[in-house]
Amino acid sequence: SSSEGFGVAEKIVLLTFISAVILMAILGNLLVMVAVCRDRQLRKIKTNYFIVSLAFADLLVSVLVMPFGAIELVQDNWIYGEMFCLVRTSLDVLLTTASILHLCCISLDRYYAICCQPLVYRNKMTPLRIAVMLGGCWVIPTFISFLPIMQGWNSIGIIDLIQQRQFNKASNSTYCIFMVNKPYAITCSVVAFYIPFLLMVLAYYRIYVTAREHARQIRVLQRAGAPTDGRQHPPDQHSTHRMKTETKAAKTLCIIMGCFCLCWAPFFITNIVDPFINYTVPGKLWTAFLWLGYINSGLNPFLYAFLNKSFRRAFLIILCCGDERYRRPSILGQTVPCSTTTINGSTHVLR
Repeated sequence: SSSEGFGVAEKIVLLTFISAVILMAILGNLLVMVAVCRDRQLRKIKTNYFIVSLAFADLLVSVLVMPFGAIELVQDNWIYGEMFCLVRTSLDVLLTTASILHLCCISLDRYYAICCQPLVYRNKMTPLRIAVMLGGCWVIPTFISFLPIMQGWNSIGIIDLIQQRQFNKASNSTYCIFMVNKPYAITCSVVAFYIPFLLMVLAYYRIYVTAREHARQIRVLQRAGAPTDGRQHPPDQHSTHRMKTETKAAKTLCIIMGCFCLCWAPFFITNIVDPFINYTVPGKLWTAFLWLGYINSGLNPFLYAFLNKSFRRAFLIILCCGDERYRRPSILGQTVPCSTTTINGSTHVLR
C-alpha cells in the first residue's frame, strides 16, 4: 500500500543498489558465456555446459525480470497492464527455478566426477544425459510457472484478496500482485527449492567428505616421504599442490552452499508460511527476500566461474584483448601431471 511506499532518499539508495545488482548480473553472466564460447579447453569440460546454461538463465533474470521489478518498486505503480503482469510473473518463476535446478545439476555432476571412479563418471555423464538434464532444467519450471499462473491455479480461493491488493484507491496506484494459495505455495516451493536443496546438500556433503579424506591421505603420505601417485617426479611438489587443491575444494563448497541458502532460503520459507498466517507478511519484507534471491543470479558467475583458474585466465584474455601473457602454456611444456579430478572434468571445483 501507499503507506508502505519508500521515501525519496530510500528510493535513491534502492535504485542505486538495484542498478548495481542488475549490472553485475548482466556483465558477469555475459562474460561467462563469451569465455566458454571462445575457449576451446573450457568447452571440453562437461560441467561447463551446465555453467553456460546457468549463466544464460541468470542473464535472462537480470534482463527480463529484475528491471520491471525495479521500476514498480521505485515508482510504486505497475503501468504495463494485467496480462504483462502475468507474463512477467511467469518469467520470474520460470527463470529463477531454472537457475536453481542448474545449480542442482552442477552439484550432481561434481559428485560423480569427484566421488566416483572415472569410468563411472563417463558412463553417467554422457552427452545424451547432459542434454536431458539441461532440458529438464528448462522444461520442469514451465509446469510451475506459465501453466498454473496463466490458468489462475495459484489464485484459486484468494481472488478477492488479490483484487483488493491490486488497486490502491488512496494513491490511485495499480500493483502487479502475485499471491499463491496453499497448494501452489507448497508444490512450487518443493519443486523449485526444497528438492534441489536436499540433493545439493547430499552431493556437496559427500564431495566435502571425499575432499577432506584425500587431503588427509596426502598429508599422511607426505609425512611418510612417499610419492602420492607412483610417478617419477618430486613427491613434495605434486602432493602439496594436490592437498591444497582438495582443501580449497572443501572450503569452496562451504561458500557455495552458504550463499545459496542465504539468498533463497528466506524467500521460500516465507513463501510457504505466508498462506498459513493469512498473508500477513509485510510487503517490504517480501521485497527484501525476493531481491535477495535475485542477487544469487549475480553471485553465480563469481561462485562457479571466477573461482576457477581456467575461467579467470579466459576472462583476462577477453578483458585484455587477447594479451599473450594470460594464454595457456603449451601442453608439451607442462611438467605437472594432470590430477584425476581434472581428467574427470571437475577442475572448476578443485582449482
